[in-house]
Amino acid sequence: MADTDKQTAAQAEAGDKQVILQKFYVADASLEVPKAPGIFTREWKPEIDLQINTAVNKVDDKHHQVILTATATAKLGDDVAYIVEVKQAGVFQITGMSGDAELKAVLGAYCPSLLFPFVRETVNDLVQKGGFPQFLLQPVNFDAVYRQHVTQSEQPAETRH
Repeated sequence: MADTDKQTAAQAEAGDKQVILQKFYVADASLEVPKAPGIFTREWKPEIDLQINTAVNKVDDKHHQVILTATATAKLGDDVAYIVEVKQAGVFQITGMSGDAELKAVLGAYCPSLLFPFVRETVNDLVQKGGFPQFLLQPVNFDAVYRQHVTQSEQPAETRH
């Protein structure tokens, strides 16, 4: 580990940009099936509401925690079949960024894209273990989502909807 830190420090001094995923983990996960067991006797044609969010916490000057949260609610008519929520976290060592905007882009787009496959797997596992058919999250273009977020935050408040 010390050799890796020395190598990373030397590369940062040389101006190399680095993003190193040091640890990923499930920070929180839950599955609720409020209408069990009756929900399993109904025809499975759910309406799915999916919410994906990110949060960033600075650990120290070089390390940031990024949390990617996915919440899916499946409904059959007015009845909730299940609610699954997964908070996948990663600790990233980031060095050599040329400014705050570049760092924010890495934390807001690149890091969530690295965490997404783990979120997808955990959501699917929980849903299947809850007795429901497979649920695969579709890919997300975090670069486009981040650019949209930046564009919206740059607009004056009165022009936002």
